[in-house]
Amino acid sequence: MASNDKQTDQSTDESTDESRAVTEAALFEAFGGVRGMVETTVPGLVFVAIYTVNHDLHISAIVALALSLLMGVARLARKDTLKHAFSGVFGVAFGAVFAMMSGNAKNFYLPGMLYTLGLAVAYCVSAAAGFPLLGLILGPIFKENLSWRRRNPGRRVAYTKASWAWGIILLAKSAILFPLYWWGNATQLGWVKVALGIPPFLLSVYLTWIFLAKAPPPIDVIAEMEARDEAERAAKEAGEPEIRDLGADAVGVAEAATRQAPPGR
Repeated sequence: MASNDKQTDQSTDESTDESRAVTEAALFEAFGGVRGMVETTVPGLVFVAIYTVNHDLHISAIVALALSLLMGVARLARKDTLKHAFSGVFGVAFGAVFAMMSGNAKNFYLPGMLYTLGLAVAYCVSAAAGFPLLGLILGPIFKENLSWRRRNPGRRVAYTKASWAWGIILLAKSAILFPLYWWGNATQLGWVKVALGIPPFLLSVYLTWIFLAKAPPPIDVIAEMEARDEAERAAKEAGEPEIRDLGADAVGVAEAATRQAPPGR
């Protein structure tokens, strides 16, 4: 009995470790991993560093945009996903164009700040509505799609908690940045925004990992559909010989009856 208990505990630990590894890989895939964090942070860092030195808005914006484009091209050269390759480029491009058109260096950060605030609201509203946004983002990556909503309530709870975590953390970040946008200068806003780039993201990802690692494993609906299709094919293939055999048996019975029938009938 003790040996069986040990084997059960060992298999449970292995299953837990595998679930955590899968969760970690999915989070890195969804949010771009360490490289994604760097690509999100570096253009803003370059912009504020150059602007702090020479206070030239146009040069700062152009250099930051050029650097973001280079990183996007590097991702494409490595055949990375278009989402990760262009998400940072578009954000920097909007900020650079907006800042140069308005002549206000603080506007370089405004599109990203508005996006963060909108995302925070979306996370909170979706979690409150029982349809957590993080489940929509990670469901396809885990190959569970929307099965977590009705078939896996433990994961629905985990996605809801994680969405609340993301929403609250991003709201806190916005609560720090927007007062600086209104009453601070561009240099102060830039350095604070750079400082708040990676830590809140890492905290959100860590909490998500904790919630999902403790949740039940995802239901692989893709594997279920493939298994169902395979079973249907196997049933059809098994059914065709049976039909042919039944037909042959019927013919044989008819011939035997004919041979055994009395003459004259």
